[in-house]
Amino acid sequence: MQDQGLKLLYIEDNADAAADLTALLARQGSQVVWEMRGADGLRRAALEPFDAIILDRMLPDMDGLEIVARLRTSGVDAPVLMLSALGRAANRVEGLDAGVDDYLAKPYEPDELMARLKALVRRAEGRTHSAIIIYGQFECHVKARTAFRRNVHIPLSPKEFELFRYFMENAGETVTRDMLLRDVWKMNFDPQTNVVDVNIGRLRRKLEAGFDAPALETIWGTGYRLTRGE
Repeated sequence: MQDQGLKLLYIEDNADAAADLTALLARQGSQVVWEMRGADGLRRAALEPFDAIILDRMLPDMDGLEIVARLRTSGVDAPVLMLSALGRAANRVEGLDAGVDDYLAKPYEPDELMARLKALVRRAEGRTHSAIIIYGQFECHVKARTAFRRNVHIPLSPKEFELFRYFMENAGETVTRDMLLRDVWKMNFDPQTNVVDVNIGRLRRKLEAGFDAPALETIWGTGYRLTRGE
């Protein structure tokens, strides 16, 4: 991935902050589309493809977490970098749970922002997911971001879908808590919360509701494994 040719959507209500970051990105050779309101950003993201989306957390018309959740449920899979004055670990976990790919606290260093943005786009370019992943009774429709078990649709939140897709991509293998924190929550540290266990519990209940066979096995002391559901 090279800086040249990146097309970025930037949703930010502060005109001065938007002008500064847009100028920085333009110097790197990127094309930036700026929207001041969350609703306008959602409409733009639905109409045009972007290499990445930079999203402010606190907007006047809607919260950034709501925006990213709507992006994910509508099938927009461009990586999202969230900027926020709320910089505690709990805030970051909250953002990542909503479907954000990376979370950077304000004020930020321009070099760090650029490095994180490049990493997001590189990871997105490196994805080679099939349109549909099938394992046992389960189907994961990657682009549509939908899950099925024995042809029954399972409604999942953005983070639950990311978990489900990760288990489908590692079907039959034991997935550790550290793997989930690194690859699903994009964390290289343990936030000292039960965020993984809570989300695993929610996903398990949804995948197993109405079915006799278990969907997720707990491998004690190690992690979890997706079964075939049969």
